[in-house]
Amino acid sequence: MSGIPHDHYEPKTGFEKWTHKRLPIIGLIYDTIMIPTPKNLNWWWIWGIVLAFCLVLQIVTGIVLVMHYTPHVDLAFASVEHIMRDVNGGYMLRYIHANGASLFFLAVYIHIFRGLYYGSYKAPREITWIIGMIIYLCMMGTAFMGYVLPWGQMSFWGATVITGLFGAIPGIGESIQAWLLGGPAVDNATLNRFFSLHYLLPFVIAALVVVHIWAFHTTGNNNPTGVPVRTGSKAEAEKDTLPFWPYFVIKDLFALAVILLVFAAVVGFMPNYLGHPDNYIEANPLATPAHIVPEWYFLPFYAILRAFTSDVWAVMFVNWITFGIVDAKFFGVLAMFGAILVMALAPWLDTSKVRSGAYRPMFKWWFWLLAIDFMVLMWVGAMPTDGIYPYISLIGATYWFVYFLVILPLLGLIEKPQPMPATIEEDFNHHYDIKSAE
Repeated sequence: MSGIPHDHYEPKTGFEKWTHKRLPIIGLIYDTIMIPTPKNLNWWWIWGIVLAFCLVLQIVTGIVLVMHYTPHVDLAFASVEHIMRDVNGGYMLRYIHANGASLFFLAVYIHIFRGLYYGSYKAPREITWIIGMIIYLCMMGTAFMGYVLPWGQMSFWGATVITGLFGAIPGIGESIQAWLLGGPAVDNATLNRFFSLHYLLPFVIAALVVVHIWAFHTTGNNNPTGVPVRTGSKAEAEKDTLPFWPYFVIKDLFALAVILLVFAAVVGFMPNYLGHPDNYIEANPLATPAHIVPEWYFLPFYAILRAFTSDVWAVMFVNWITFGIVDAKFFGVLAMFGAILVMALAPWLDTSKVRSGAYRPMFKWWFWLLAIDFMVLMWVGAMPTDGIYPYISLIGATYWFVYFLVILPLLGLIEKPQPMPATIEEDFNHHYDIKSAE
């Protein structure tokens, strides 16, 4: 928080002074952990450390697993079985890695929705938000490619379906699809490409995370009120903030310990609960599974992809005005990526001058309906494509776009916000019933 007055690192010993002149790494660490942080942060702010832990966990376990994995269509499935049966602790490493991906996405979804509720995307944090969305897209790509590596039935057919989506792009789709696959169909070249990218992207994510942290350390942390930290003097800033160490570090570590207890229980007692049994059958291009579904964290956007069929009026209209260029399949692809794009554009779609949703009574209703809508889309994404499920998908997908493109801009114009505290200190004192010393 460069704009908030606070004490910076001053080297004291001879070694510290010598090091600081040549590589100010100690000062960088000090300024990072001692950064003034709004004192009223609640428990929704603990997911950042969970995400950081998950990233390290996935990289470390992934590196060890790769030592025993063979990226070849004839050997991949057997090498995974070798890890599970013959490598010391291999089964546990694989279960930690697989379920670690689920914890990673659970944490990132809560982190995103917390940002949407408290307006963490608003000025001056737009770039921080955009970097976060890029990290999320990289996570999706990494997870998808990782799901292909075991070379089970769901791995193979999931790769076939998802890469087939790029073939729907008019004109260049087939070329892009062939480039992704490394040939005309999902085969050994595909597995090698996905393996390489799955190994590379986590390090790209790590670099983006550093930039993400740097960005919000520059603009300052948001807080539940949305009220900025006072920057008039160091004394005023200290009334609104506490050092990140030890106050928030200990709080975050306590929350991480509780979450890891639950995670350990899942890994130890129900490691395959979130997986699909078909992925324990070796990939067979001649046998299509009855129902192809992605991992749970892709399901909301998979439901949006499937929602727009050829008999939906919006699809028929767009198909007509584009002279058949945009068919139902391509429309679904556009809708799936568009659902992420509108979320990334939230800083510009939200017209309200009030940052935090805690003081926006109308916004609260629409926001929590969006959260429910996300869960419904997740559920319906795992359901068959017949009966009532396509209609539920269409309603859920429609509300997702209406929220960001219509409701969010309109609320800023018509909503009357509730009174807000003048300072973070006032909110903190009110919350804990502390009488001001002034």
